[in-house]
Amino acid sequence: MALLMMAAAGFAQIPTAGNLYIGYTLNHANPGWGSGGNLNGWEMSAEGKIAPFVGMVADVGATYGNLQTPTVDLFGGSGTTLTTTRVVTYMVGPRVSASVGKFRPFAHALVGVGHLHQDAIEYAYGETCLADAIGGGLDYRVIPHVAVRVQGDALQTRFRGSRQTDERVSAGVVFKF
Repeated sequence: MALLMMAAAGFAQIPTAGNLYIGYTLNHANPGWGSGGNLNGWEMSAEGKIAPFVGMVADVGATYGNLQTPTVDLFGGSGTTLTTTRVVTYMVGPRVSASVGKFRPFAHALVGVGHLHQDAIEYAYGETCLADAIGGGLDYRVIPHVAVRVQGDALQTRFRGSRQTDERVSAGVVFKF
């Protein structure tokens, strides 16, 4: 009987409020080598409330595109080559928010890993590094349990031994439970 009561108390601690988000993402990549460019993709996140104004977020995103990357040939000459680039991030962290009518502004600090993969005619390159994102956004409730979101982050990665700070913006749909 005591075991059954402890199990029920444990279930009471599980968050009963949160949201799922999926949206389009534009990442203005500033790689720190070669020229920057825009990478397009998607972002998904899940948030579970741990207190009335605080939630824990798990965020996954991927962006794709072409960037100019510097090259050096066998004779010491240099140039650039167009590389097909993919950046994938997996991050978690706290989010603070407050609902004001149909609006819910929020701010978050996320940390995790980023993975870079580049393909060119001459080579393929991949690397995983520490990644973090500081930012926030605004949800607007359209109907009960469904909202639209706009979000912006300063995304930092550390690919190829240097730090990159990219602007990442996202817009999509939020499903609240």
